[in-house]
This record gives sequence, structure tokens and C-alpha cells, in this order.
Amino acid sequence: MAQVLPLPKYHRIYLVLREQLGEGRFVDGLPGELALMAQFGVARVTIRRALEQLAAEGLISREPGRGTRPLDPASSNTPETSGRRAQLTGLLENLVSMGLKTSVKVLEVRGISASESVASALQVAIGSEVQKAVRVRSTREGAFSHITTYVPQSLASSFGRRELSRKPILLLLEESGVKVGRAYQTISARLADAVVAQHLDVSVGTALLAVRRLIHDENDRPVQWLHGLYRPDRYEYQMELSRVGSIDAKVWVSKDLSARFT
Repeated sequence: MAQVLPLPKYHRIYLVLREQLGEGRFVDGLPGELALMAQFGVARVTIRRALEQLAAEGLISREPGRGTRPLDPASSNTPETSGRRAQLTGLLENLVSMGLKTSVKVLEVRGISASESVASALQVAIGSEVQKAVRVRSTREGAFSHITTYVPQSLASSFGRRELSRKPILLLLEESGVKVGRAYQTISARLADAVVAQHLDVSVGTALLAVRRLIHDENDRPVQWLHGLYRPDRYEYQMELSRVGSIDAKVWVSKDLSARFT
């Protein structure tokens, strides 16, 4: 089993604050350093290191005299206008097939108030109730993905922990009457923090494939926002590229082939 490195206090605080920021708990600004010191029972230098890490990731802004306020990382990079568009014809079947051929461990399912970024993606009002689900998916070789999904509560009312442990969420949505249409997807990289590293059996700091996928129904209504972290040694995403256009203006056009785990 891969070694999980000891987790410094500042990093534990950073993880807690990052989760709370994602859930929109600090709309009016973060508590001051003294309040955070009292809350976590640590020295000022520890709080400052945690806040510096959040600031470095563009999650908060720290200005003298104005305090610490949250930033929306998606405000200038919204799912509707950025990333590559993934057609779900074919890809949907691949994703569902992958779900049926693997096992899943449900870590968390609960209703939360939509933060600004979640509300923007799902096109609901800030503070609206959405279902947050966190799952780890595995093959016989071990865990390969850590997935967090957000679904409007009106669409998720018919399924919970038991159903999510048995079926892929896309199937559950379709059983709820949703007709899946299209998706926007971004693919990038992220380093594993201590929590994800433990679930995926990798070392802290391991590079992971990071996927964000916003799925719409046939009426173009957002129905699911997915944040996925994948072990690149156990999962790959395949595309076929073709050149089109005139001889002096050829461009590459992609066709999704599969989302494959190994």
C-alpha cells in the first residue's frame, strides 16, 4: 500500500476551509485570523499558511482593511463557455458501461445549500438545496476514481446512498425521468491531497487526472455537475483527431472514443 504522509495542521485547516468555501459558507467573508486561531486551537502562523494556500489557488482574496473574502474560481471560466464540448452519443454508453463493470463505495450523500459556483453551473438560485454525493469507484486492481457530484434536489429526491451504491448516477437520473442530452467537459491535472490520496491509495502530491463535466438534459437544463479525480495509471480518456478544412486553414476536430479504466 502506498505511504500516506503525515498531514500538517495547516493542511488539515486548509482542507476544512476549502470544503466550506465550496459549500458557500463564507458569503460575507471569512472569519479573521484571531477567530480562526480560536476555532482550530492553533497559532497564527498555522492559520496564515492555510490561508496562503487558499489564496495561491485563487479561492480567497486577502486585502488589508477589507479582510478575507471568497473568490469564485468559475466566475471567469464558466462551464457554459469554456472547456471542450462532449457529445454524449456513445460516451454516455461508455460511462454507464464503466459504472456497471466496476464497484463503488459511497462516502457521503447529503443535501447542501448551493454555493455560488454550484448554483451557477446548475442554473439554480444560490442557497437552493442540491444533493452532494462523494464516491470512490474501483476495479479488481483497486480504486481509480474519486467523484463528487452535485444534482438539483428536485431531480435527486428518488435516490440516495443505497441507490448510488448500486447504479451509475446517469441511470438513476434517467429512471427519474431525465433524458440526458449533452455535456461540457474540462480535463486538467491536480495534485492529490491527503484525503483523496488515502481513498485512491496514492501518496500525497501524486498527479491525478481532473475532470469537470456538466451534463444537460434534452431541454438544455443542467442536471448534474461532476468533479472527478482519476489515477492516470488506472484510467485513460481516448479521443480520435481528424484534420478538416482547406489546405491553408486545417484544424483538428476530435471524436470521443471511450473512457477506459485499466
